[in-house]
Amino acid sequence: MIRRRTALSVTAAALLAAPLLTACGQTAHPGAAAVVGDDRITVSQLQQQVADVRDAQRSSPQGEQLTANSARLGQDTLVRLIQYRIVEQAGKDNGVEVTRRELQRQRADVEAANGGAAAVRARFLALGIAPDQIDRALSVDLVRAKLDGKFGTARTNEILMHTSDSLHVDVNPRYGVWDGKRGTAQTALEPWLRSAAAAAAAAADRPA
Repeated sequence: MIRRRTALSVTAAALLAAPLLTACGQTAHPGAAAVVGDDRITVSQLQQQVADVRDAQRSSPQGEQLTANSARLGQDTLVRLIQYRIVEQAGKDNGVEVTRRELQRQRADVEAANGGAAAVRARFLALGIAPDQIDRALSVDLVRAKLDGKFGTARTNEILMHTSDSLHVDVNPRYGVWDGKRGTAQTALEPWLRSAAAAAAAAADRPA
């Protein structure tokens, strides 16, 4: 049985390292920001996600600070969307799934452990994750947690790298080049998918 995480915990922690995608490399796909297997992440989909985050940030009491700290929001968002697809595919390939009930329980646990729903929304927003994107982030984190529980962290990292390779992740040169070994942009310092919201909780404790 997987031990449920009650700390704020989702998969995009590489974002806290503010990774920059390098502008060289693979085949461009017209209209696509990236291609992950048979799945195209279109430029319009990416722009809509970014717009949702920007709208939420502007509505926040900390809106000016949030927007100032998210200059690379488009690139960070694309990294996260690629990560999501890889983790989800790894889950499918290895018999791991998340039920709606599990997701609801995880959301409740996270909110209870981190000061309530509003506080959780604010922390995710600081990571560039809009309120309506939180459930998917939590779902991906649960898949990763189940993979860790089934295989161990080291083996799960290998599985994620293999899945990344098998999906032939191809990023439009406008956005950069994917690094499958790290599971993020080439210049990122974070290893494969350290829990992002856990990092967000830590970041919230840093002095201003």
